[in-house]
Amino acid sequence: MRTMINKAKAAPKRVVFPEGEEDKILRSVQVLLDERIAIPILIGEEKVIREKANALNIELRGTEIINPRKSEKLNAYSEVLFAKRQRKGMTRYDARRRLQEDGNYFGAIMVEQGDADALLSGINAHYPDVILPAIEVVGKKDGLSKVHGLYMMVFKKEVVFCADTTVTIEPTAEELAETAILAAEQAQRFDITPRVAMLSFSNFGSAQHPLTQKVKKATELVKERAPELTVDGEIQANVALDPEIVKSQYPFSNLRGDANVFIFPDLQSGNITYKMLAKLGNAVAVGPILMGMKKPIHVLQRADDVSDIVNMAAVAVNDAQMNELA
Repeated sequence: MRTMINKAKAAPKRVVFPEGEEDKILRSVQVLLDERIAIPILIGEEKVIREKANALNIELRGTEIINPRKSEKLNAYSEVLFAKRQRKGMTRYDARRRLQEDGNYFGAIMVEQGDADALLSGINAHYPDVILPAIEVVGKKDGLSKVHGLYMMVFKKEVVFCADTTVTIEPTAEELAETAILAAEQAQRFDITPRVAMLSFSNFGSAQHPLTQKVKKATELVKERAPELTVDGEIQANVALDPEIVKSQYPFSNLRGDANVFIFPDLQSGNITYKMLAKLGNAVAVGPILMGMKKPIHVLQRADDVSDIVNMAAVAVNDAQMNELA
């Protein structure tokens, strides 16, 4: 993460926190300000935020605090949201009320309108409560079927990426291919050369089943769409990590037992695996990193501590930097 944090510090971006009244967010903001990783924007009641900051001995040092109910941009933002959702059953009244009551909608509009560069939320919310406003307001990138979730697992001596771990429960072959390409791009943002394993319970046709055929097809699609990537499958997880097995039994594979990006055949297997790696392997789980949004929107977990939030803020800043260059 130090590489990512240093990149963020080189050109800090505005990260809006819809849960600005939360203690852990405030403690994280102190770190972001001290290390100049990001320019935080807090959403909430200013009096509440300042009282909590004082009680926690936190210096907000000019941090912008926005109360949606009192914002001078509420009317303009309401019109933006109404225009986006008027044919989805939302009235002007609904749009205004949603922005006043839900900081995730207000923060997403800020990012969409260019008044913030990224959004980070979820420390006190369910995952869909963050993703839904983001999709409705900011939306996914053109050409993608949907957004995808990724975790970066940081071990003492290596880093691996796991996807999709948080969004798509039963992906199609096309969605798996999309996940793989996006995950590889994310690894490259961390200055890591991706080597992608399309995981299954089969090795290159050893077990014939619709589930293995789906992964095989996804692998073919990735190779067609991103021929420059090192990717192979369908492959078992242990084989993807064992050079000796590959050398002796699968010398034709593009992988050499050194995979570092793992694409799981479904969310159930991916979610279970990354959590086991975190507990049994003592890995630091950085995520969930939301891939495929038009602008940087990232999600926190309820159990995240200050270091997790700081790490995700650095990820958000890096994504915003990349968006600026695009």
